[in-house]
Amino acid sequence: MYHLAQFNIAKMNAPLETEIMREFREGLEPMNALAERSPGYIWHLRGENGSSSSDIRPYGEDILINLSVWEGLDSLKAYTYSGPHFDYLKRRKEWFAHLKERFLVLWWVPAGHQPTLEEAMGRLEHLHKHGPTEHAFTIAKVFDRPHTPTDAKASTLSEEEGVLS
Repeated sequence: MYHLAQFNIAKMNAPLETEIMREFREGLEPMNALAERSPGYIWHLRGENGSSSSDIRPYGEDILINLSVWEGLDSLKAYTYSGPHFDYLKRRKEWFAHLKERFLVLWWVPAGHQPTLEEAMGRLEHLHKHGPTEHAFTIAKVFDRPHTPTDAKASTLSEEEGVLS
């Protein structure tokens, strides 16, 4: 079985500690708590602050990162594009600059795998160099979840038994 990993970056309009970023900063913990309660949520990268990854800055002080794992695309989209998170997301122009390069990458990971930051950064770099592929893709161009030998066997058994799977 595979789950969906997502990694995104955002370039802040001002340092996180400033008044311009206050409402974003204050929303981090509630948005992470909402994600954790959302159907299909599995895991997210946490920094030293324990809740968000806002103190992890591999791309420099003005770039924030987010890395999480979801059961699949439907659960990620349901959290991202509805309810309080979507209201929060609609305000991103107040807090973040427009990036010309892709800022979000998706890929399938085996169930139980927690992707590393290095893995996520490599997937984003791969997307920049090669465009969407099975290795690294976008919400606009999603590749199918890989099948494990167990999945293939289960499908075959279901077809033989005349049961639709």
